Amino acid sequence: MAPKLKQREEREKTVLIGLVELYLITGKPIGSNTLKEHGFDHISSATIRNYFAKLENQGFLEQQHTSGGRIPTPLAYKYYAQHHFNAADVDPKDIERLRNELNKDTREIARYLQNASELLSQMTQSAIFLSSPRFDQDLILNIKLVSIDKERYLCVLVTDFGLVHTEILYSPKKLSSFSLKRIEKYFHFRMTGLERPKLNAYEDEIAAEFYNEILLRHIVDYSNFSAEDIYKTGFSKLLKFSEFQDASVLAKGLSLFEDTQYMRHLLEECAEAVDLRFWIGDELGRGTAHTSIIAVPYFIHGKSVGAIALLGPMRMPYPKIFGILRAFSAILSEMLTRNLYKYKITYRQPKTREIGLQTDSTVYLDQAQHLLLEDKR
Repeated sequence: MAPKLKQREEREKTVLIGLVELYLITGKPIGSNTLKEHGFDHISSATIRNYFAKLENQGFLEQQHTSGGRIPTPLAYKYYAQHHFNAADVDPKDIERLRNELNKDTREIARYLQNASELLSQMTQSAIFLSSPRFDQDLILNIKLVSIDKERYLCVLVTDFGLVHTEILYSPKKLSSFSLKRIEKYFHFRMTGLERPKLNAYEDEIAAEFYNEILLRHIVDYSNFSAEDIYKTGFSKLLKFSEFQDASVLAKGLSLFEDTQYMRHLLEECAEAVDLRFWIGDELGRGTAHTSIIAVPYFIHGKSVGAIALLGPMRMPYPKIFGILRAFSAILSEMLTRNLYKYKITYRQPKTREIGLQTDSTVYLDQAQHLLLEDKR
C-alpha cells in the first residue's frame, strides 16, 4: 500500500474513533464542525466531511437526515471495540471497590457468586450473566414448605453454599399450616439426628414421603449436571438507557436476558476461548442492533471454569467496561481459588467433567462419596 494512501486511511480511522467517542458521550449525531471543536481543529471541516462520506460508504457511519450529522453503525462500534481490546482503562477507585467487595473468606460459594454478579451490575449499570461449575461438598441446611392450594406445596431447599432449589410436592389431603411446621421439624430431625417431633399418623407418613422425594430429586438433579449453573441479574438497570426506552428494543433485550440457553452458549464460547469476547448489534441476531454483550472468563487454579457476561446498549464505553471486566475476573479468580483451597471444595463442569480432580469414568462413583445430602455436623 502506498504511504500516502495508508496515511489517509489512518486519518480516516482516527476521525472514526473520535466520532464514536464523542457520540458515546452525547448520544447525538456528530457534524463536521462539532467534531472539529473536539480535538480535530487541525483538520478543516471540509476534509472531515470528506472523511465522513468515505466512512459512510464503507458502512461505518450513517446519516439519519440529509442535513444532519453522522452516527456510528454496529460496524463502527466493532472497530472501536477491537481498537481498544487491550485497554486497561479502569479507575483505581473501581479496583479498590472490587477488592473490598470481593475479598471475602467464605464457603458459601453460590451466594458469593450471586453477590459478585450484583456488584458488577451496580458498577456497570448493566445486566449481568455468570456461568458457574457445580461445587461439591454442599450440604442441605434447611427445607421449608409453603401451601399453594389444597394439594400442592412449594418446597424450598437451602444449601450450605447459598443455593436455593424449589420443588412442587403433592398431598392427597390438605395440610394445615400447623402440620407443615411439624413436617419441617421432621425434616430437621432427619438432617441433624436431633429430637424427633411428634406427628400424627398421616403427618408422619407424608413427611417421610416428602423427604424421600426431595432427596431423590436433589440427587438426580445433582448427578445429571449437563450444563453450567447460570446467575443473572440487573435487567431493570437497562431502562436508564435511552436506547431501551423503545418498546421493541426493550423487548428484544428482554428476550436475550431470558434466553438462558443462548446466553449459556455465549458464556461457553468465551470460557473456551480463554479471553475476553464481545458481540455487537446484529452479531446477536436479528433485531438486536442496539444491544451488545461483552464476556470474560474466570479461573480456578489457573483453569477456565466459567465466564461473566455484561448485556447493555451498543453505545457503551468499551475501554472502561473491558478494564472493569478484566479486573473483576482477576480478583474473582483469586478469591475463588483461595476459598476452594481453604475449605477443600471440589468442583465439576458439565457432563460430569471435574477439572483436574477425577476422570469421567469414575465420576458417578465419586459423586456418591462427596455429595453430603444432610448436615449432621
